[in-house]
Amino acid sequence: MFSDRSNWDQHPNALSILLQNKTSRGDAILDLTVSNPTRIGLDYDVGEILAALSQPRSMTYEPDPRGLMQAREAIAAYYADHGEDVDSDAVFLTASTSEAYSILFKLLGNPGDEILIPKPGYPLLSYLACFEGLNAVSYPLRYDDRKGWSMDMDVLQALINPKTKAIVLVNPNNPTGSYVRRRELTELGQVCRDNGLALIVDEVFSDFMAAENPDRVQTAVNHSNALTFVLNGFSKTLALPQVKLGWIVVTGDPDLSVKAMSRLEMMLDFYLSSSAPVQYAAKRLLQQRQMIQRQIFSRIASNTSFLEEQIATISNIRSLIREAGWYAAIEISDAVSDENRVVQLLDQDNTLVHPGYFYDFHRDGFLVVSLLPPVDIFSAGITRLIARFGG
Repeated sequence: MFSDRSNWDQHPNALSILLQNKTSRGDAILDLTVSNPTRIGLDYDVGEILAALSQPRSMTYEPDPRGLMQAREAIAAYYADHGEDVDSDAVFLTASTSEAYSILFKLLGNPGDEILIPKPGYPLLSYLACFEGLNAVSYPLRYDDRKGWSMDMDVLQALINPKTKAIVLVNPNNPTGSYVRRRELTELGQVCRDNGLALIVDEVFSDFMAAENPDRVQTAVNHSNALTFVLNGFSKTLALPQVKLGWIVVTGDPDLSVKAMSRLEMMLDFYLSSSAPVQYAAKRLLQQRQMIQRQIFSRIASNTSFLEEQIATISNIRSLIREAGWYAAIEISDAVSDENRVVQLLDQDNTLVHPGYFYDFHRDGFLVVSLLPPVDIFSAGITRLIARFGG
């Protein structure tokens, strides 16, 4: 009765069963996986946000497949603040970045075609590809103790075959927090052009840079010569995942861009999923981003500082180089498997972290923590983690 694309394994694992049991008993859990910014104690300008969303003109339905002009102009102004000139006609609004992926997968691939995605990476991508009848094939990111993460271009190119239609670049990557380098983006663009592929660049964490680096690429807009689709949205940029506005910027190869925009306009005309209130509110909401981002930067800095101080003298625990985003990847050298580690930590210390395999790390010995939890919760959880596994 049901399609194969919805036939994934829904059986709970040991961690989810344990978490459910502890939650039902009312145990106090130190959740170091929290990624919902509306649940971490940020001080939003509630009055201004609600006022922006309640403008009377939202009562008039004015459908535009690309999105209302004033919302697209607000997003173009956002890129202007980053030093990039974006034509508002190259901006296409969606309800979320996830929807943007789905639209682009429909645009670029037929059932059975392949999309290349990064590893380690966020597991959502493989599900979204599956929902569109595509196969997600992982290309590896490699870690160097001095330089951090980089793309393995040799393996990536070896994975390309006639069914490959696009390469997904998450910049900065989730969960590694690594930016693509200028040389890498140039090479990646040439690979796409040589093989007739599109480049999809997810930049939802791009505003959350840990430190300046002239070699990193904060946005691929106007910096790729291949047909490129740049994705972003309010979920991370404004820490407002409930407001539901994402976008696609079409950039790169001018001839292919024109053809892609024509098809995107037709496809999005069938959906018209972005609501009028959020589109009319876009300009005012984007003006709130500095206030929200300052608070997030402060939280990230405090938790990062505590983490680094606590593991500085622990011989078997280290955090990997992070350039952006709000996650930290931690490596622990011992004989404990990822599965046993996270279950043991939750069972005996009421502390929840993500195992490395959740993000498809290449071996055991990794876990991922969010840097968003309130400082007292984060510090207590890290202290318990070190006490349990530090050597």
